[in-house]
Amino acid sequence: MLSNIRVVLVGTTHPGNIGSTARAMKTMGLSTLYLAEPKVAPDGQSVALAAGASDILKHAVTVDCLEDAIADCSLVIATSARSRTLDWPMLDPRQAGEKLAGAAVNGPVAIVFGRESNGLSNDELQKCNYHVTIPANPEYTSLNLAQAVQIICYEARVAHLAMDPETVEEQAYPLAKEQENFFVHLEKTLLSTGFIIKQHPGQVMTKLRRLFSRARIESQEMNILRGILTSVDKKVELAQQATQDAQSTKEE
Repeated sequence: MLSNIRVVLVGTTHPGNIGSTARAMKTMGLSTLYLAEPKVAPDGQSVALAAGASDILKHAVTVDCLEDAIADCSLVIATSARSRTLDWPMLDPRQAGEKLAGAAVNGPVAIVFGRESNGLSNDELQKCNYHVTIPANPEYTSLNLAQAVQIICYEARVAHLAMDPETVEEQAYPLAKEQENFFVHLEKTLLSTGFIIKQHPGQVMTKLRRLFSRARIESQEMNILRGILTSVDKKVELAQQATQDAQSTKEE
């Protein structure tokens, strides 16, 4: 199950950090590393700092963006400092480890780490189900990337070792790509009904993303919601067609 826990580094700028991350992962039994839009590729320094974990570097997957790195994951947790502007469901490292280990029973999950200088953007953070903050010393919170990876990987390993396979319940949750398709569909429908004004969208979609992330809906529930949206879309199309027909008749 630990192989289903994917570590995703976004926009990494230092090759040494990639190597140190590989080492932190391997000591905890994790092996799947994704590099999303990295600014550098693993090199000799990466191999040196991997200290025997070069196999993880060798099999690391490089993708163009975060969406590609998490598309097939049913659970995505982002590391983030607590934000006043983006009130998202928050976890501590222990809770994050437990959720990652539990969801990994059913397939790939991801823990996402942002850029060394400024972390993840708000748009990237909104694509994740939860955010996790490491409660470091408030007077000195300077954790480097590999240290942060080590902490979360350790908690995932502890949670994994504590699990009883016979009591684990398999549950189907939508993949990140499916969740994103739902939000695109939801926004399109709300625009068509006039609930969201295109010129002044406000924070409606951000708040709805937060709501559904907090609710953690299952695949069947999302299918029901997609069906509801489709039925609304059909009603809107019929109403628009009726309006057009009436206008055409009036002009004739």
